[in-house]
Amino acid sequence: MKQLIALGGGGFSMEPENPLLDDYLLKQADASSPKVCFLPTASGDSATYIERFYHAFRKKTCTPSHLSLFKPPTRDLRSFILEKDIVYVGGGNTVNLLLLWKHWGIDIYLKEAYENGTILAGLSAGSICWFEYGITDSYGEGLEPVKGLGFLPGSHAPHYDGEHERRPLFHQFIRTKKIEGGIAADDGVGLHYRDGTLHTIVRSRPNVHAYDVRLIDGKLSEQPLEAIDLNEL
Repeated sequence: MKQLIALGGGGFSMEPENPLLDDYLLKQADASSPKVCFLPTASGDSATYIERFYHAFRKKTCTPSHLSLFKPPTRDLRSFILEKDIVYVGGGNTVNLLLLWKHWGIDIYLKEAYENGTILAGLSAGSICWFEYGITDSYGEGLEPVKGLGFLPGSHAPHYDGEHERRPLFHQFIRTKKIEGGIAADDGVGLHYRDGTLHTIVRSRPNVHAYDVRLIDGKLSEQPLEAIDLNEL
């Protein structure tokens, strides 16, 4: 089964005192102590970001590692990725992430790993990248459409409640057909896809949501989607 968990925001980097989304991610792996690889490419392999990942995941029942493209751990990056149970992609600059991955062949290795059962996950840039389309502030001035890897259909907007421009511009780009309709997620929301279909929506705190946003008969429709509150499990 192919699994992908896209976070609108949250996890160790945004909610360090709330481990619910990260714990949910670990529970989806078959291994009792899954091998979790953090890809901090979008942040320029920030040393601080990497350390925050280890600080969080060394406390959990897993085997954490990271893949830096500025200081590669091995020449055989394909094998390094394929042996992991979970690949967790951090936030940052989506455009730079995609360009670097394509240069190194990471996008190809991730697709192979995904099809072989490795769980792919991430937040912000690390969630946008998996979809056909997204909206990004990678260019420095405002939000613009960006084409992702297309592992998942349609478009995606993270931080839907956290950044005031996200919602109106997501609407605008869909309405003007610059991107296809898709799924928006507030901070603290996880979109769990199985075999390319949205299977479960989870949230780490109350009153945050995911939305199906698309054109229906020429009119923009935004429908909230049912989510499971992880605090109640």
